[in-house]
Amino acid sequence: MTNKELTQPRFRRADEDARTAEAAVHDTPQTQDPAYRLAFLDTEFLLRQELRPVRFQLELLKTEMLLEESGIGSTLVIYGSARIPAPDKTEGLVEAARTPEEKTVAERLVAKSKYYDQARELARLASTCNVVEDGKRQFVVCSGGGPSIMEAANRGAADAGFDSVGLNIVLPHEQAPNQYVTPHLSFQFHYFALRKMHFLLRARAVAVFPGGFGTFDEFFELLTLIQTGKMEPIPIVLFGKDFWSRVVNFEALAEEGVISAGNLNLFKFVETADEAWQIIRAFYDLPCD
Repeated sequence: MTNKELTQPRFRRADEDARTAEAAVHDTPQTQDPAYRLAFLDTEFLLRQELRPVRFQLELLKTEMLLEESGIGSTLVIYGSARIPAPDKTEGLVEAARTPEEKTVAERLVAKSKYYDQARELARLASTCNVVEDGKRQFVVCSGGGPSIMEAANRGAADAGFDSVGLNIVLPHEQAPNQYVTPHLSFQFHYFALRKMHFLLRARAVAVFPGGFGTFDEFFELLTLIQTGKMEPIPIVLFGKDFWSRVVNFEALAEEGVISAGNLNLFKFVETADEAWQIIRAFYDLPCD
């Protein structure tokens, strides 16, 4: 039997002192001055520019600790546009266009709405597989937590009855988490760098759907990490060869000598969730369909 006298902490806990400080009724010039606040309860102090390294650490630690406590061993990360509509929300988009240019854009977005269903299905397949190793769930779906393709990813996991992660970012225009993110796995970041780190710390596969600057940023950072040997290769599947071949001339990069021809093998083009999941399954020799 363990001796409690030996195992119990000897110092008073920080949360206990915090409650004591907040309940204090002393009202003097000294106690009312911000200098008197406990440092870890002083928001104004924590938001000072000099405290940026501390905020970096907090954004790294909070998500890491909660994911660990939730038993999440690895993730399937799904990147993609926040603007591609779900198929049931395309009605009237083309008709609402006021100019030929707007009509073309609307038509292209409507055409890409099929990827909402593919993202949803891929997330369902990965979640249903329900791989557990060392007591932790593997290939837990992780998205940026927002609308469109991100919503589809979290929705697919919910369809299968499993939790999923959402990594939101504070933006000048409000972006709330989509309704399918598991509440205790819904995180919010100030720093893009820390958010992107958490996308990849547990990633064992990444699916990239058509998207804009944000998707490009996340995708190319992943390629760079693997290309430079900072990260071991993992399956990377790009949905929509026509889109990606139109917006990025990968072959020209190799022809110009700025990347190696072998770098073109870091990712594979797919069109359907089944194709993508079979690539991931084969890479890890997973038993589930």
